[in-house]
Amino acid sequence: MINNKKILVTGGTGSFGTNLISYLEKNYKPKKIIIFSRDELKQSQMMIKFAKIKPILRFFIGDVRDYSRLNLAMRDVDIVFHAAALKNVPLAEYNPFEAIKTNIFGAQNVIDASFENNVKNVLALSTDKASSPINLYGATKLASDKLFITANNFKGKNKTKFSVVRYGNVMGSRGSVVPIFNQFCNKNFVPITDKRMTRFNITLQDAIKFVLNSLSIMQGGEVFVPKIPSFRVVDLAKAMYPQKKIKIIGLRPGEKIHEEMISSGESLNTIKFKNSYIICPQSEFFKWDKKFHLKSKPGAKKFPENSSYNSGTNSEFLTVLEIQKLLKINKFI
Repeated sequence: MINNKKILVTGGTGSFGTNLISYLEKNYKPKKIIIFSRDELKQSQMMIKFAKIKPILRFFIGDVRDYSRLNLAMRDVDIVFHAAALKNVPLAEYNPFEAIKTNIFGAQNVIDASFENNVKNVLALSTDKASSPINLYGATKLASDKLFITANNFKGKNKTKFSVVRYGNVMGSRGSVVPIFNQFCNKNFVPITDKRMTRFNITLQDAIKFVLNSLSIMQGGEVFVPKIPSFRVVDLAKAMYPQKKIKIIGLRPGEKIHEEMISSGESLNTIKFKNSYIICPQSEFFKWDKKFHLKSKPGAKKFPENSSYNSGTNSEFLTVLEIQKLLKINKFI
C-alpha cells in the first residue's frame, strides 16, 4: 500500500506529519513523500532531520486554501493524508471564518485536487470534537468529514476513494494537554479548567499505525475510530507534577467536559470490532460493501443503538501510574 507510492501530507510539518515520515522511513519504501505546509521554518528543520531520505522528500510551501498550489503539489500522487487544520479551540471561537476557510474550504480543495489528479486514496484526519460538536473547530471538522465522505458520491468513473480517521487527544502533540501543562513547570500549581474533565488518549505511534491500517482496508466512505482508553485530566496533572497544587480556572470558550468519538445518532450505522469501530456511510449513490469489513475482521458486532462512545463513560481509564509510564516511554517527563 505504501511501498513505491507517491504520498502527499497536508499539514505535513505538524506532529502527525513529522512522526509519519519517521515511521515510513523505518518500515516502508515510498517512492516520494511531499510535505505540504505553510510553515517554512519547520520545513527547513525537517530537511535537516530527515537528511538521510532527502532524495525522496519534497517540500512544498503552500496553504490548503490555495487550490492552484495544492493542485500543483498533488500531480502524480497516489495517496493523500490530509492533516492540515486550524485546531486551537479558543482561537477558532475568536476567529471563526479563518477556521472555516482552512478546515472546510481547504477540505474541499483537497477533494477537488484529488479528483483532478486521479489520486487513488485520500484519508482525512479528524477529531473527537467533530462528534456532537459544541465549538467552531468541532463544527468545521464535522463539515469536513461530511465533505470527504460524500465526495465518494461524485467520483463517477474516477477511482479516487475518500475516508476519514477520527481519534482523540494525541499525547504530547502540539496543542494537547501535555505541552500546556509543561508551560507551568516553574509554577507551584497546574491549571485545570474543570476537575471532572476527561479525554481520550492515543500515542502518536498508535495513531500512525491506526491510520496506516485504515488506509489498507478502506473502501471509501468509512469513518474509522480506534478503541482507546480515557484519562481524567486531574490524573494527568498528578502524573506529571505530583507535588504541585491543582488550580481550577473554569472552562475555556468552546471546551467540553467530556469528548465523544461516536454520537448516539451515528451509533445506528456503526460496526464494533475488538480494537476499533467503523461508522458506515449512508448513501444511495455509491457502492459500499458492509460485508467486506464484517468478513475481514472476526468478532464484528453492531454498535449498541442510541448509545455513544464518550470519554466520560468509557470502559477503560488510565490510572496515574499508567499515565506516568506512557509519559516516560514517550519521553514527555
